[in-house]
Amino acid sequence: MTERTRPAPHGWLVLDKPRGLGSTQAVGLVKRVLRQGGYKKTKVGHGGTLDPLAEGVLPIALGEATKLAGRMLDASKIYDFTIIFGQQTDTLDTEGEVVETSDRIPAREEIEAVLPQFTGAIEQAPPAFSAIKIDGKRAYDLARAGQDVEMKLRGVTIHALDFVGATEGEVTLRAHVSKGTYIRSLARDIAHALGSCGHVTYLRRIKAGPFTDEQAIPLDSAEEIAMGAPIENLLLPLEAGLDDIPVLTLEPDSAQAVRQGRVLSDLPHSDGLHLAKLGNTPVALMELEAGSAKVVRGFNLPDVAE
Repeated sequence: MTERTRPAPHGWLVLDKPRGLGSTQAVGLVKRVLRQGGYKKTKVGHGGTLDPLAEGVLPIALGEATKLAGRMLDASKIYDFTIIFGQQTDTLDTEGEVVETSDRIPAREEIEAVLPQFTGAIEQAPPAFSAIKIDGKRAYDLARAGQDVEMKLRGVTIHALDFVGATEGEVTLRAHVSKGTYIRSLARDIAHALGSCGHVTYLRRIKAGPFTDEQAIPLDSAEEIAMGAPIENLLLPLEAGLDDIPVLTLEPDSAQAVRQGRVLSDLPHSDGLHLAKLGNTPVALMELEAGSAKVVRGFNLPDVAE
C-alpha cells in the first residue's frame, strides 16, 4: 500500500462522467485514486447527482471545498438531451419497459412552437423511478416493487429551452434549469404536449453552476493521480465554485479574528455574501450587513494565519 505522505488536497475535480457510472461511484473512484496516489485521507463529495445513464459535468469537491457542495446542489444546470418520439417507458429513459406508444411524430415546426410553454416557472411530476422519498422510502424502490407511485407536482424553473437539432423521429434540445428539475419529466411532458409520447435516449450535462464541460476531465486523467501524476495539474481552486461572489481582503489580524468566528465591523463594503481572503488563501464566506461581517462558513486551509 502506498504511504500517504502528500497533504490532503482542497478544491474541485470536474469529471466528465461517462454513461454507466453513478455519482456515488465517481466519488468512490476519486477517493481510491487519492489513496493510491499517496494523499492523506481527504473528504470527498459531489456537487449534483447525475443518473448512471447521463454523462457530462460532475463537480467533485475535495477537502474544504466540500463545504461548498451544498451551494453547488442549489445551482442551476444546463443539459443537452434527445427525445425519441413514439414510445414512453416507465423510467422515461432507455432502461425501462415501454408503457405507452404513439404513431404521431411531430414536425420540427411543431416542436419549436411548443417550447415556450415549458419556459419559465412550470410544474412537473418527477419520474416514479427517482430518488425522491415517499413515506420514508425511495420512489424507485416502490416502483421496482410494482407499486403504483403517485408523484406530486413540484415547481421548477426552466431558464431557457432551445432547439439544437432533429432527425426523423427525434429531437435534441438544450435546457438551462433550476435545481430539482427532472429532464426525463420535461421530455415526457413536451412529447405529450405535442400529442405524442417519448423518452430520453441521450442526456449530457454541459454546465453545473460555474463549471463547464470545457473544464471537465476524463476518468483516464483522474486515474493518473493513482500513478503519481500531480493533482495540481487537474485541481481547480476552492473559490472556483464561487464565481459571482465579491472578495473581502483581510489583514493577518482580521483573518485571525475571522478564524475565531468574530464579527468584523466598520467595513466599507456593500451588503451581501463575500469571500474573505488572506492573500490568495480563502478564509471564510461572510455575510455583510450595514458594515458588519459575520462568518457563514469558515475554511481551515493551510497558511491562513500567515
